[in-house]
Amino acid sequence: MWYQKIIQIFKIRDLRNKILFILGIFVIFRIMANIPIPGIDLARMREFFEANQLLGLLNIFTGGALDNLSIIMLGLGPYITSVIILQLLTMIFPQLEKLYKEEGETGRQKFNQYGRLLTVPFATLQGYGLLILLQRQNIIGTLSPISLLTSLLTVAAGAVFLMWLGELISEKGIGNGISLLIFAGIVSALPNNIRQLIITYDPSRIPAYLLFFAGALAIIAGVVLVNEARRNIPVSYAKRVRGMRMYGGVSTYLPLNINPAGVIPIIFALSILLFPGMIASFLAGGEGMISNIAQTIGSIVDPARNPWSYGILYFLLVGLFTYFYTAVTFDPKAISSNLQKMGGFIPGIRPGPSTANFLYYVLNRILLIGALFLGTIAVLPIIVQGITGVVLFQFLVGGTALLIVVSVVLETMRQVRAQLQMREYETF
Repeated sequence: MWYQKIIQIFKIRDLRNKILFILGIFVIFRIMANIPIPGIDLARMREFFEANQLLGLLNIFTGGALDNLSIIMLGLGPYITSVIILQLLTMIFPQLEKLYKEEGETGRQKFNQYGRLLTVPFATLQGYGLLILLQRQNIIGTLSPISLLTSLLTVAAGAVFLMWLGELISEKGIGNGISLLIFAGIVSALPNNIRQLIITYDPSRIPAYLLFFAGALAIIAGVVLVNEARRNIPVSYAKRVRGMRMYGGVSTYLPLNINPAGVIPIIFALSILLFPGMIASFLAGGEGMISNIAQTIGSIVDPARNPWSYGILYFLLVGLFTYFYTAVTFDPKAISSNLQKMGGFIPGIRPGPSTANFLYYVLNRILLIGALFLGTIAVLPIIVQGITGVVLFQFLVGGTALLIVVSVVLETMRQVRAQLQMREYETF
């Protein structure tokens, strides 16, 4: 039973300490999300973010840190943006690709270090753009050069500190730290959303509410189904005689996930989609051709003014990043080479390049299902809201937030289960 698993988890000291460590990091994250930088009118800030859906969606992923204009108001956005750009650059610069794919753990550590270093300028740039935007909207008062510099240093340090907390969870806890912090930010908004739903309750909209809740349940079921679905490719190992023993001669399978990229394409697409909207909002306050272009771009990527164009762009970016991230992290050539070295082969397929081509063939076709599913889930709230005209809070609508929450929970449960199984093997 599930409660027996929970009891078993807390009986194991090492596993219990890891879970308590993650919960402690969550507490620090929530405390920091509620410490605003000086001179902020919080009531006006919340009104502004409720009216601006684009920034409101970004606020969900910072756990409310943005509408508080807290010291971690940028969340993990700068770090995610720097990782996206570095991974895009691996397709342009062979040396960077070699560092990431071929130099093992040392190369990945250097690559991650470059991502950390890039986080600082991105945090400074995004913080500056956001503060200037809020000044132009009269949400905050005019900042003196010293105040502006102090605020920029504060938010940049907050973004770097949050990145460090995420890496601490990955290193000493369970699961991916960045995903878990985003998960904590999304879930933290749930009590307030339920309260808001109760306050604005309208009996005439009960059918629409039931439709949304049914959609949320369907999305949860779909996410679980696709995340757990695998295409098993049979693998056989040739018999080998070494001394007096015979090795190999067994058959197994190579599992390929239908959605190997997880929630990363959603996070990447959202980061890329929010960035031009923020820049456009920053430039739209002036006059001339640049201001007109910025207003046009801002309207295209604004879900409130043009939900369909925003939804189409979102869908395409999610599909694109599904293929891109899988291409960066999954290498059929390396898998084919490793199988050949260990005497393994796919029945009916020659070892070497033929095996790699077959893996490419299968991967591209199952990725199409994964990309279409992710894109559909991401834009489903926009479709349903466009049809019904009802805007319900993001968590229960489904879409991006619900997809991330369910995927992170599944991945964390999988890792906890692996830890329990490992300790069961140690008892033999």
